[in-house]
Amino acid sequence: MQINRVLLTAVGSVLLAMVTIQSGASLAKQLFPIIGPDGTTALRLGFAAAVLWLVFRPWRALPQGRDWRSIIVYGLCLGGMNILFYLAIERIPLGIAVALEFTGPLAVALFSSKRKSDLLWVACAIAGIVLLMPDLSSAQGLDITGALMALGAGACWAGYILFGTRTGKQASGGITVALGMTVAAIVLVPVGAVTQGLALFSWEVLPLGLLVGVLSSALPYSLEMVALRNMPTQAFSVLMSLEPAIAALAGFVILSEYLSALQWGAIALVIIASIGSSFTPKKAVDMGV
Repeated sequence: MQINRVLLTAVGSVLLAMVTIQSGASLAKQLFPIIGPDGTTALRLGFAAAVLWLVFRPWRALPQGRDWRSIIVYGLCLGGMNILFYLAIERIPLGIAVALEFTGPLAVALFSSKRKSDLLWVACAIAGIVLLMPDLSSAQGLDITGALMALGAGACWAGYILFGTRTGKQASGGITVALGMTVAAIVLVPVGAVTQGLALFSWEVLPLGLLVGVLSSALPYSLEMVALRNMPTQAFSVLMSLEPAIAALAGFVILSEYLSALQWGAIALVIIASIGSSFTPKKAVDMGV
């Protein structure tokens, strides 16, 4: 009974983490008309870094010498993932952007495997991506720039995983994310401040920026830490594979973003590929922040 209770807590933590991430993304999208994706990214990273420093106190175990190189690259990947994702969801529905972004961790998982059976999951992922890509002959089709931005965010997510694995050997997960988030904030907060000016610091915007930072980064990361301590990594990865569907639902409920049956089918193919890759024997990787 106790084991079931612990497992239920872990599963609930993962599901709640995904809901908070996508709720934060939906809220962030509503800030775009006021401060744009760059300003929203600046607030998210700035507030998330501040919260993570308070929670994990990384000054107690700062990296030394060459260890900073991996931290810096990790932080740049984290920042790139954030800004490109926000630029993507400015142009395309949230669920589609998350599905395309998921190609990053999916590629890392599949490339780490040498089993021929995993070609099935590769085929599912490619089919889903092809179905989601815009029809350039149609004026009403998906925005090509937004789709490419989402794929770029996926590439940054892959880098975030690879360098996060390296930095994780040098410091605890919480300290690594706090330092990486700080690097991303140092680079992108000034960009948002320059492009958006005083609008970024208005009392109308700052509380929402804090909420985005907490919902999109600090809270879900803490929930994922709880889950990983109480459930197998494989089960965690399978549950995380549902994130594109949760993103699509959040986009529908919060932003009134409607997807066609074909787009839902494409998202399902990406989810199937992600679940299938989760059963491939490999080293554990982080699924995101």
